[in-house]
Amino acid sequence: MKTVQASAPGKIILFGEHAVVYGRPALAVPVTHVQARATLETNKENGFRIIAIDLDRDYLLAEAASDDPLAVIVKNTLKYLGRTEPPDAVLHISSTIPLARGLGSGAAVSTAIVRALGEFLGQPIPPHQVSALVYEVEKLHHGTPSGIDNTVVAFAQPVYFVKGEPRPIIRRIRVARSLTLVIGDTGLVSPTRQAVGDLRRRWETDPERYEGYFDEIAVIVDQARVAIETGSLELAALGKLMNENQELLQTLGVSSPELERLIETAQRAGAVGAKLSGAGVGGNMIALTPAEAASTVAEALRVIGAAGVIITEVC
Repeated sequence: MKTVQASAPGKIILFGEHAVVYGRPALAVPVTHVQARATLETNKENGFRIIAIDLDRDYLLAEAASDDPLAVIVKNTLKYLGRTEPPDAVLHISSTIPLARGLGSGAAVSTAIVRALGEFLGQPIPPHQVSALVYEVEKLHHGTPSGIDNTVVAFAQPVYFVKGEPRPIIRRIRVARSLTLVIGDTGLVSPTRQAVGDLRRRWETDPERYEGYFDEIAVIVDQARVAIETGSLELAALGKLMNENQELLQTLGVSSPELERLIETAQRAGAVGAKLSGAGVGGNMIALTPAEAASTVAEALRVIGAAGVIITEVC
């Protein structure tokens, strides 16, 4: 019996969410403390079976709905590999990445599946093609995704990303000095499709105003990229950029009282900067902290009711 296993990390956006949908840059990094895992093993029976334990699902690929994300990524990967029929195999999927919280759970699951299929069939798939395959499924999850989730998860490295046609600009960034981040979960679903769609409608009513906000965010992103790659700013100055990004996200209308409560708590506990990460409305916030203050910030978030807290290093 053949068995192959593959995994993929979660992700957070450090700077630039929402504006990235409109052609501005964003910075994102993998979160390796949480992972999606795909295991493929030979099926003793005929057919390709999908078991997603976290979703309480167990079904055959042949019986899946045409818009089922798990089935779509399997079928698209097989097509890319030139396979007209799926192998007789069982795909087990599990994940420690919270669903719909801005941590890239959908992209991570898809990435793990693509990698596992490629290895199982003896045709490893390079990261740029993994990203392209995953992006097509991201459209099912999010409607008009920027492409940043599939990029950072597939490459599993910090990236500077600008959406573009026919291809985005992707630059893997070097982190001069490691950064400590505390991620706090509101416990609320972050509805990416809705948040992006609502913002687009606001943009359509006053494009000049919102383009100005996106331009301001782009300036912050570029300043943050230089600071992260060169180590040219003190931690407090980088935190100030994070706070400025959050103020603009508030203005865009994608924050929420729950996110603001976690952000303010983190700042009072010693974070030098904090902002929402991802679509907003719900989901997670991130706090940039001195390494020695991370546990204090994490405990403060738990005390006020954060649904989950992760301490991670960006390096």
